[in-house]
Amino acid sequence: MRSDIENTIKKTVKSFGAELYDIEVTSDAGDTILRIMITKEGGVNLDLCADISRDLSLYLDVNPPMVEAYRLEVSSPGIERKLIKPIHYEHAVGEKAKIKIIGEGQVVGLIKSADSNSVVLEIDGIDRKIEYIEINKARTFFEW
Repeated sequence: MRSDIENTIKKTVKSFGAELYDIEVTSDAGDTILRIMITKEGGVNLDLCADISRDLSLYLDVNPPMVEAYRLEVSSPGIERKLIKPIHYEHAVGEKAKIKIIGEGQVVGLIKSADSNSVVLEIDGIDRKIEYIEINKARTFFEW
């Protein structure tokens, strides 16, 4: 996605007091979906998503983010969300996570800290530093 479009999406989301979590292009039943995931202190509700979607639709109609037809979705990333970028880990400090480490398998623990290169996960009372380049997949984990 072009950086000017991504910057406008960030600014629009921020104008509603929310933060851009991620932008994802995916497909479902043959439809292309442009998914804008947002977070906000106190939570994300349907009205907020609808308001941001309405504003973004006006902009994206004039500045299409892709050639093919797509459906715009604005939503929360959810309780159990993907951790991809360092900022995702930083915002998840204090939450539990499942992390698949390359060549090792999955570990589950509490995110103690994160920076631009690594995350510190507390596993069974022991802190373990994991470099992002070692991570295959990660997501927050909520015990129901």
